Amino acid sequence: MKKILITGKSSYVGVSMLKWLENYPDKYSINSISLRNNSWKEMDFSEYDVVFHVAGIAHVSSDPKMEDLYYKVNRDLTRETANKAKADGVKQFIFMSSIIVYGDSSSDRRVIDKNTVPKPSNFYGNSKLKAEDDIKPLESDTFKVVIIRPPMIYGRRSKGNYPKLAKAAQLLPIFPDIENQRSMLHIDNLCEFIKLMIDNEESGLFCPQNIEYVNTSEMVKIIAEVHGKKILVTKIFNGLLRLIGTKVGLINKVFGDLVYSKSMSDYDRGNYRIRDLRESILVTEGAEQFDRKKI
Repeated sequence: MKKILITGKSSYVGVSMLKWLENYPDKYSINSISLRNNSWKEMDFSEYDVVFHVAGIAHVSSDPKMEDLYYKVNRDLTRETANKAKADGVKQFIFMSSIIVYGDSSSDRRVIDKNTVPKPSNFYGNSKLKAEDDIKPLESDTFKVVIIRPPMIYGRRSKGNYPKLAKAAQLLPIFPDIENQRSMLHIDNLCEFIKLMIDNEESGLFCPQNIEYVNTSEMVKIIAEVHGKKILVTKIFNGLLRLIGTKVGLINKVFGDLVYSKSMSDYDRGNYRIRDLRESILVTEGAEQFDRKKI
């Protein structure tokens, strides 16, 4: 039985991962802690095989007053936790970074591949990248470091842009028809991926994503369909959206392009993409027939 410590007790990914592994009570023993005060520094990590580090500030802010806090939490706290894990004899450290280390989405199609150099466009992305740089040198034969750069994560009760789109799909009669592509990752696919990282005792850099790229307009149509709603998608707004998209960051976040090349996310030691797009939306929107325990 592997013993796993999750940092970030109230985080969406941390809570989801704990529930996911609890489906395998004979394989894993899981504990989660908060790093909001310094009491964790007095803990003995030596009883754990894996530390899954999720604690951090997860959403982008443009407020310059927040910059120091982002570095303190996303970079410095990650480094301190990894150093303690290694010193206490933990065998594997898994760090949740982000696709944002490559910059934001844009109106121009961007395909990230293995040769793409990270270029953060804000201090959130840069704080994640600096954390990666700080923990990579800790890698050794007895201390394996896994860095995960997921795209936008969504799932039931997730935060961010997905619930806003879901609300729009249920309320609006029409929605823009934009031909964009986004890499996204359903929470169940992410949890299964992390489980494989633990089972296979992996190390290295990974960029998991759903098997399909996501078109925002198509996703909204599927969400509306799940709720028995009809929504008309139209190109009538496209010109205006392109015009204001250069000045309004939210437009690019919703309708911009940002994808990993498909080969970046292949994994040959297990299938983690257990949900396709339609099924993931059914689960996210509460369709009982796709409850994870029944699959």
